[in-house]
Amino acid sequence: MVNPTVRSEGSGQLRVLVYSSAAATREQVMRALGTHPHPDLPQIEYTEVATEPMVIRKMDAGGIDLAILDGEAAPAGGMGIAKQLKDELDACPPVVVLTGRVDDRWLADWSRAEAVVQHPIEPFRLAEAVVPLLRRA
Repeated sequence: MVNPTVRSEGSGQLRVLVYSSAAATREQVMRALGTHPHPDLPQIEYTEVATEPMVIRKMDAGGIDLAILDGEAAPAGGMGIAKQLKDELDACPPVVVLTGRVDDRWLADWSRAEAVVQHPIEPFRLAEAVVPLLRRA
């Protein structure tokens, strides 16, 4: 993988990649955060991704400020993808992993994700995890 830029200067928007094999989960994440989750942040532009190869392609191309990866996605789970991204991208943006169980926390830690949010998606908890990471973008 190459060394992508995290965010293009002056774009005025934050780009968030949302990965899940389930369209309903992607929609749930985007609705929970909305396009403007905090007054101090620019508007969010979402990139929806349903497959592992497309996650790799989009992240490798750069311009993503944050990735939200569904750990329950199949056939490729978000935790394994997060680990691969952290291992292979020189300037990997922050990653939030969605887990199905509290017991999956250790796997999320192994993946080197900056934050973990458990299913079902609750807007407040998701924003609480995402906003500090986007502030650093």
